Amino acid sequence: MEPAENGTGEIGAGPSVLVVDDEPVIRTSIAERMRAEGFVVRTADTGPDALDRHRESVPDVVILDLMLPGIDGLEVCRQMQTHTPTPVLMLTARSEETDLVIGLGVGADDYLAKPFSMRELVARTRALLRRVERYPSPDTSASAEADVATFGNLRIDHSARQVTVAAAAVHLTRTEFDLLATLARHPGAVLSRGQLLETVWGWAEAGETRTVDSHIRSLRQKVGAHHIRTVHGVGYALDARPDATGRP
Repeated sequence: MEPAENGTGEIGAGPSVLVVDDEPVIRTSIAERMRAEGFVVRTADTGPDALDRHRESVPDVVILDLMLPGIDGLEVCRQMQTHTPTPVLMLTARSEETDLVIGLGVGADDYLAKPFSMRELVARTRALLRRVERYPSPDTSASAEADVATFGNLRIDHSARQVTVAAAAVHLTRTEFDLLATLARHPGAVLSRGQLLETVWGWAEAGETRTVDSHIRSLRQKVGAHHIRTVHGVGYALDARPDATGRP
C-alpha cells in the first residue's frame, strides 16, 4: 500500500471513512475525493488490512469493495459488524441479486455497483451518515411500549430498534430496520419504491429502485416473506392482518 494513502495518522474534524479496495486507481480516487469533501480518510487494500484498521480505530463509515484479496468483502463486513457495528457502503462489480442480498445479510447498509460516479458515491455516503445520526438511543422503558407494533408473529419495537419473529430476536441492519419501520408506520398502505428511497435512504433516483428491491428481498428472508406484500408496478406494503400467514 502506498504510504501517501495510509492516512493512519491523519487528523481532522470531519467524519472518518475507511476506504477498502484492492485496485490502486479506484482506492486513490475515492480517497482523494472524500478528503476533498471534508472526510478524514484511511485506506486498506486487502481484507486483513481492512479488519486491522477497523479494530485500530472504528470509522464513522466504511466504503468496502466486495472482491478483496486475503478475505473477501462479505467476510470483512461480517467481522466488522461482529466487532463493532459500523455503517458500510459496499462496492460491487457483480450484478447477481444473490450476491447483493448476501452482502446486505452480513451487515452492509447499502451498495453501489461499479462503475459509479464520485458524486453518487459521496451522496450515498452522506445519506448513510445522516441516517445514523438520526437514530434515537434505544429506549426500553415502560413508556416506550406504546411505540411497539405487532403484525401476526412479527413484533417491531421502534424505540428500542428491535424486531422479533415468533418471539425470536432478528438481527437487522440499520437500513433494513428503517425500511421495515417505514412500512410499519403505514400498515397495509402501498409505498412506492420512490417513496421508500426518499424516506429511508434520503434520496430519490428513479433508476435506483433495485436498491429497494434488494433490501426488501433480504428483509423478507429475515422476517418472513408473507409479512411484506408486493404490488407489482407500484411498490410494497406491510401486511397489516394480525393473523397473516402468507397462505392464500
